[in-house]
Amino acid sequence: MPALVASDLDRTLIYSAAALALTMPDARAPRLLCVEVHESRPLSYLTETAAQLLTDLGDAAVFVPTTTRTRKQYLRINLPGPAPTYAICANGGHILVDGVSDPDWHATVTARLADRCAPLAEVQEHLLRAADPVWVRKHRVADDLFAYLVVERELLDEDWVKELAVWAENRGWTVSLQGRKIYAVPKPLTKSAAMREIARRTGADLTLAAGDSLLDADLLLAADQGWRPGHGELADSGWTAPSIRALPERGVLAGERILRELLRTVRGGA
Repeated sequence: MPALVASDLDRTLIYSAAALALTMPDARAPRLLCVEVHESRPLSYLTETAAQLLTDLGDAAVFVPTTTRTRKQYLRINLPGPAPTYAICANGGHILVDGVSDPDWHATVTARLADRCAPLAEVQEHLLRAADPVWVRKHRVADDLFAYLVVERELLDEDWVKELAVWAENRGWTVSLQGRKIYAVPKPLTKSAAMREIARRTGADLTLAAGDSLLDADLLLAADQGWRPGHGELADSGWTAPSIRALPERGVLAGERILRELLRTVRGGA
């Protein structure tokens, strides 16, 4: 039976220039590989060592990129290694099979959301009304499933985020602050549910996961083993669990360490 590895991407395996956290002297910085270009500009990176580890992992396991990104945002990433058969986008709202959304899965998810939580329109209207234009730069809706704000982090009133989280909780939604984005996501929209479905389809008998944010917590807990880096929402809150390994590395070197741990575990399990 194959091992399945479901890993978050941004700030877990791939990093923007601002998130690299290269604290060593310039001459000792790792060589980087650009894996995403947006509007003709390089956007996301991993180390060349991580690129080789990811290639090896793709050969040894069912590697499933698992992201809150929309399908369009995910498809502009060009990861090294074998092209993944499966990917999870929109926080579990879409399972891509060879790059195409599985319509049955998406229909199941949308029916679940309609049944269990407040509608997207209500949440979107609240965000538009309550967020302060002083620190909001963009309002966005992702694949008609959830909403997020792009903000000026240094101007953001973090008490407002806490108040939003309470408001959302009462309507079956959750709030996550990641970098310059504030996400409002329906609670039933989870990466873990999509991972379980792919594990069922592939017959995987070992599931491994990695992630850095609150939206990854359910994924990590659903896997047999999980890893989180030394940065991000989960690290900042000290979140952990018996099956979770909290790594000390931060930034792009954390992505390299995570891939090394995943590959070692897959090979050990095999």
